[in-house]
Amino acid sequence: MESVAPRFSPVVHGLELFPHVAQRWDVGAHAHGAARTGARERGAQADAQRRHHRQSIGQDEPKRGARGYDGGKKVKGRKRHILVDTMGMILQVLVHEADIQDHEGGKLLLAPLKGHFPRLRHVWADSAYRKGGFVDWVKETLGWEVEIVEHPWSGLRGVWAPKDAVIDWEKIRPSGFHVLKWRWIVERTLAWLSTWRRLSKDYEVLPESEEAWISVAMIRLMTRRLANAALTAKKRTRRARAA
Repeated sequence: MESVAPRFSPVVHGLELFPHVAQRWDVGAHAHGAARTGARERGAQADAQRRHHRQSIGQDEPKRGARGYDGGKKVKGRKRHILVDTMGMILQVLVHEADIQDHEGGKLLLAPLKGHFPRLRHVWADSAYRKGGFVDWVKETLGWEVEIVEHPWSGLRGVWAPKDAVIDWEKIRPSGFHVLKWRWIVERTLAWLSTWRRLSKDYEVLPESEEAWISVAMIRLMTRRLANAALTAKKRTRRARAA
């Protein structure tokens, strides 16, 4: 019988270990000696191998997940794409890299909705969705009409006028802030989401996690509204009975 080193044996509790397990069994004379050093080395190697388990190799790790650069707003990060009803309640949400243009992100947002929302017929969107054939794609794929909501003077660079004519630019292109019909609804929903601490910044590694938190925030908002409506109805009933 061959002698073996202390605390090492290919047989544990009467069961023979597999050869590849026995070969990798780290043994040290001291419990806090070489065995722990070898385990630490293996742990470091394992960490180096699994650090990309949530993203493809080549992406920027310090940015915590998939990110992109929006050249229009000069912002690096992600975009929150939402579809809301006329009350501002979210029908669909998608979080993607900021370098994806709005018209392409809109297609990714609406593509899973084919066959859903049979009562939906009309969609309002801003001028960024005019590009990339987004309007025609929605009509052909989903059968919905897309109306681009923008100011009458959007894209206006100049006007034709007689020589020496006095042009009142305030009538042609008024200064200051002007509310667009329907556009403020979706902006208000985004403002609701920003009041949540978890959604005030982009803390998540996975876009799916951020989408889940957005859904949780909207569920709580809708639940509170239903509870307030039920409480108001109950108060009205009590008043009617008392009268």
